[in-house]
Amino acid sequence: MTKKGQRQPQVVVIGAGISGLTVAAYLARAGYAVTVFEQFAEIGGVAATIKQDGFGWDLGPLLLEGFAPNERAGRILAELGIADRVPLQLSHRTYVFPEFDLHRPETYEGPLWRRERLKQLFPSEREGIDRYYRFYNHVMNMATLNTRAELARGPLKAWLKLRLWAAFNLVKDKQDWSAEKLMSHFFVDPRLKAIFTSILADFVTLPSRFAGLGIPMLNVENGYDYRIPRRVSSAGRRPSFHFIKGGCGTLVEAMASVIREHGGKIYTSTTVEKILVDADHATGIALTSGQTERADFIIATGGARETFFHAVGREYLPSGFAYQIDELPLMESVLMVQLGTDLDPRDFQQDALCYYYNTYDVESAVSACQHGHYHEGDDGFVMCVPTIHSPGLAPAGRHALTIYTIAPNILSEGTWQHRRQELADKLIEQAERIIPDLRHHIETQLILTPEDFQTRTHQQHHAFGGRAPVMGQDGPDYETPISGLWFVGSQSKSGGGVQNVMVGAQETARRIIGHWKTHRRRSKRR
Repeated sequence: MTKKGQRQPQVVVIGAGISGLTVAAYLARAGYAVTVFEQFAEIGGVAATIKQDGFGWDLGPLLLEGFAPNERAGRILAELGIADRVPLQLSHRTYVFPEFDLHRPETYEGPLWRRERLKQLFPSEREGIDRYYRFYNHVMNMATLNTRAELARGPLKAWLKLRLWAAFNLVKDKQDWSAEKLMSHFFVDPRLKAIFTSILADFVTLPSRFAGLGIPMLNVENGYDYRIPRRVSSAGRRPSFHFIKGGCGTLVEAMASVIREHGGKIYTSTTVEKILVDADHATGIALTSGQTERADFIIATGGARETFFHAVGREYLPSGFAYQIDELPLMESVLMVQLGTDLDPRDFQQDALCYYYNTYDVESAVSACQHGHYHEGDDGFVMCVPTIHSPGLAPAGRHALTIYTIAPNILSEGTWQHRRQELADKLIEQAERIIPDLRHHIETQLILTPEDFQTRTHQQHHAFGGRAPVMGQDGPDYETPISGLWFVGSQSKSGGGVQNVMVGAQETARRIIGHWKTHRRRSKRR
């Protein structure tokens, strides 16, 4: 808290998604005067839980990594004092392909059941599968040690860094490999390669441009079976995966409550038109209403191009930084159909979250989407039944169901406005391969196209997960070249994912607090 008699630092946060709420919560708790401006009518961004006719659905993050008490997002909840307000359900996801599926066995078969299942499916690839799983363990040990080292202090930190260096030496020969090259090193069958690279479709990122060392971290084994122990080596606990009971809106409201309880203010339906800059220093913001607000620190979230080229102005940016924003690789959007049904989807899909893949050619499918070609569900889709873990998201005897798939912002044929119902119907038709006659059990329906997400996030190009994780192209640092202006969220250095943007917001808050302390010390010397 600020000491009595000291001036409260004035902070403006632009955007009330998870990153904006997290940084605002930290600074409000530290005694800063925080005001959050959200242009949409609701807070939460794509982490919101939306409701209609007694049903509720999450917009984006369906299965969250890192929320256990000893993990990064879990620690943030504890630091903010809201861990008990965000109830969790440990869970996993399931994959289904045209010729086989990878459902978890009804009776637990040990931590390597997926490896053995793959050997049964691809007997000629047994040696490569074994080699991949050895590599997988090396990478996961390295990632686990890295996380522990970041959180440790003193001699333990030094010891963990030494172990991290030893772990990295086991995989460093592949540090510059793409996912495509890595898969070809271990496997021959394109179907087997797709099992590990298909998740890249979520990021709309080509396997040829994604870092190979990231593949094991996207395919953590207990992410496919929550019964697999997290601690399988002395390196430490591997990631856990949870749903938030009641929907992600529970997390959003918990974050907002911290801000309000510490005197912060949150305004919705209020758009920041400009970030005011004097020379190379951000001094405040101007709203579309004409009102201005002065601030010591401005923290922008959301779209990088919208922030720096429209709200700030290219003329205030160093040329190298402007080039970085111009070249920032962004994901594409999604078509999402939210349904309230009078049937129980568990008769057809037992797990809450299931990926249905209809192609093994991830590279071509992603490339097509990047060029505006929408596959209409033919390449695959995802179905989530949030009422399996959160029955309160539907009336008694009813279920909420989400069907979605990646989609380009701009269609190569027609527009989303004119084709929204047609393409939603086609996605429901795809889902009827799993749930026959689904359309006759729909009680309410809510369609969200890329254009709807553009409106919700205030982005001209909606990137559902933010910055695409392309090799060699990082997002902008949290501290921008404009003094007093900071940038967090899924298009920043942190990249996408709820845990990642929360960690980035936490780091930003700590750095801002450090800057303010330094500023006060210098002022006293004068």
